[in-house]
Amino acid sequence: MFEKRLCIAPRLVALLVGVVLFSAQTILGQDDDPIVVDTDLLTFEISVTGKNGIPVRGLTADDFVLTVDGKERKPDFFKPIEKNDQTRPLSVVFALDVSGSVTNEELVDLRFAMEKFVSALADYNSYFAVTTFGMKVKTIQSFTNKPEKVRKSLAKITDVDDGLSTHAYDAVDYAIRMLEKKSPPRINQQIPKRVVVLITDGFPVGDVVAPSTVIKRANAADTSVYSLIFPSYSRLSQNGKPVLTLLEASGLVEKTGGRSIYANNRDFAPLLEALAEELTASYAVAFYPTDAERDGKKRTVRITSSDGLNVNQNKSVFSVGKLKN
Repeated sequence: MFEKRLCIAPRLVALLVGVVLFSAQTILGQDDDPIVVDTDLLTFEISVTGKNGIPVRGLTADDFVLTVDGKERKPDFFKPIEKNDQTRPLSVVFALDVSGSVTNEELVDLRFAMEKFVSALADYNSYFAVTTFGMKVKTIQSFTNKPEKVRKSLAKITDVDDGLSTHAYDAVDYAIRMLEKKSPPRINQQIPKRVVVLITDGFPVGDVVAPSTVIKRANAADTSVYSLIFPSYSRLSQNGKPVLTLLEASGLVEKTGGRSIYANNRDFAPLLEALAEELTASYAVAFYPTDAERDGKKRTVRITSSDGLNVNQNKSVFSVGKLKN
């Protein structure tokens, strides 16, 4: 079990005032080649649901077990997302497919659902950005914490591209770079949870960036990708389930700790409402690597619930190099 008095760690205090120790370090995605980043703290994003699928809030560090290569480890940092509190905020980028996956009528409903999503998260110290993509990725609204600005930007989304290309992976890569370079690195001295909400039919076409690269970049940037998918069905399907999309098969959502949601009836509002509920039932768990772990070897991290709850984490493998002098 974890200790509750985690805040006494000196390095945690330094983190909370925005002072981060830097070292040459490598973090890996779940079976991917390493990406070199410059931070000494290993951070893992988790979301928690009950057996009924309902998000679970109000958990503490004592409700989880963290292991590294099967050995239990106490975290140096644990932080939930809470409403109207000086805790972890949210930074969210919408990436909306306008290549023909959604009709103009559906787009009106979708914009309304996105407005409700933003309003629901406005009290969580949240920042939002809006992008669209087809053949090109465009920024419709840069990061703002004002719901009214987001609403006005959504009203501008009316045109639909010709559908020749659907650069979904490029769009997610673009969103990750926005989060890294343009979103607030600290909000009230807290590191935000980073999220990309991808709205698409799930069949990317013409991308420049490979999905494996996007997964690595998302893991290195501690960004989770959630997808709202307009499903397709086949006459050959015997179970009535939607056809597995290329996006899902790529592992982009699963390997970044997100979740795919099917818009079966194109009723977007309850789906995005449920997603808002899930995002606010998430936590950050982090620890500093030991000297013995600075040997460049891959190590596996598992975060589980001591009460049998479902825990979804954004990455599971890390590799750390030696400290620079």
